[in-house]
Amino acid sequence: MGIKDQMAAMAQGAQTRAKSSAYMFMQISFRLVTGFFLGLTISLIGQELTGYGSFSLVFLNLVVMGLFFKLSQNWNMVKILVFDLVCLLVIQILKMYILVAP
Repeated sequence: MGIKDQMAAMAQGAQTRAKSSAYMFMQISFRLVTGFFLGLTISLIGQELTGYGSFSLVFLNLVVMGLFFKLSQNWNMVKILVFDLVCLLVIQILKMYILVAP
């Protein structure tokens, strides 16, 4: 194996590692954003129901975000996007219910 083959193999390995790192970074960022919005929604609902302060709002948001991050640890990108789609559909149904309700 010549130096040309070794350089090609090293470049191929670097490209593969960069691609998998970018995919993992994108997956983690999607999980964090989804967990943040899920936690924000649940903590705002809890704040309106019980009337607790902003510290509890932030704390509950972080707890829900951490729980979602742990729950979705084994999910791939497709499962995360399907979960986001289901959440958006539920939000639209609730919005229609609020607008139609007398």
